[in-house]
Amino acid sequence: MNEEQNEEQALADNEAKTECCCSGRKKIRSPEEHRSLLNRLSRIEGQLRGIRGMIDSDAYCIDIMMQIAAVRAALASFGGVLMSDHLRTCVADDLKSGSTDKVEELITAFQRYIK
Repeated sequence: MNEEQNEEQALADNEAKTECCCSGRKKIRSPEEHRSLLNRLSRIEGQLRGIRGMIDSDAYCIDIMMQIAAVRAALASFGGVLMSDHLRTCVADDLKSGSTDKVEELITAFQRYIK
C-alpha cells in the first residue's frame, strides 16, 4: 500500500471506531481509558447508593444535599474527562481530515451539557 492508501484506510478505520450506542457511532478506547472511566462511574454509583442509604436512615436534609453536590461535581469531572478525550481524538482527527463536522457537533453537545 502506498502512503495515500494507508491514510485512507486509517480514516476509514477511525470512522468505524467512532460509533456510539445511541447514534450508531462508536469510539474504541484504550484499556487504561476504559478502566479509568469505569472506575469513576463506580465511585459515582457508590455515592448515589450512599445517598439512598442516607434517605433510608433518615439523614439530615443538608447532609444529603452536600452528598448531592459531591455527585454533581463527580459527574461534571467525568464529563470533562470525556470532553477532553473527545477533543484530543475525534475532533482533532476530524480537523486533520479537513472537516469541521465534529467541531459543530461538539458545540451543540457542549451547549446542552452546560445547561
